[in-house]
Amino acid sequence: MRVLFVGDSMTIGAPGAHTWRYRMWQHLTRTVPDGGWSIVGPRTALHGGGDGYADPRFPPHARAHLADWGAGWLHMAPAVEEAVAAHGADTLLVSLGLIDLGFYTDPEQTLENVELFLTRARAADPALRAVLLPVLPNIRAVTDAGFAASCAHFNTLLAKVVAERSEPRSPLLLASAPEDWSPRRDTYDGTHPSAEGEHRMAAAFAEALHQAWGVGGPYRAGTP
Repeated sequence: MRVLFVGDSMTIGAPGAHTWRYRMWQHLTRTVPDGGWSIVGPRTALHGGGDGYADPRFPPHARAHLADWGAGWLHMAPAVEEAVAAHGADTLLVSLGLIDLGFYTDPEQTLENVELFLTRARAADPALRAVLLPVLPNIRAVTDAGFAASCAHFNTLLAKVVAERSEPRSPLLLASAPEDWSPRRDTYDGTHPSAEGEHRMAAAFAEALHQAWGVGGPYRAGTP
């Protein structure tokens, strides 16, 4: 299994962060100890180009990703085919959409970019599998009812396209959003995950992988 993390600022992380990618590395190290997996991708840096991860024991080879600050489905759809082909990724863990809805596209337009992303990813590997996380609302959704409705509507559309586009040779999963996600508890600034939020995001992906494909085991916070 060659895992590619795809995401926006919630995934790339800022200097001093652990990132949910780190939490997933911990989880896979703990639950899939036979070495039958690796983390791949074209980038390793945090936002700003640095490598100041909170835990220096996070090995450079496990820091790989395809994520960027301010990125959305709009930006990753043109980039995913090359990343998958160049790095041999066969399993995508994707957290995107909040930026699209907040700045670039409405739910229907965002869904078009999801479709394009899936098409291009499968062009690189027709047997690719992917786990997609619903949009986790940020603090804006707490105070802006219209934006909250937009996020909810997109998540409904996303669930539909995941079900329709999943294939036996290229399965797609919609992860369950962390229950009662709270921008005040699960983020440090209303958008970006706190340590609690990182664990909850990683757990969503870990549980999907375990329950659907038998990868790893139940998620628990901790160190390998």
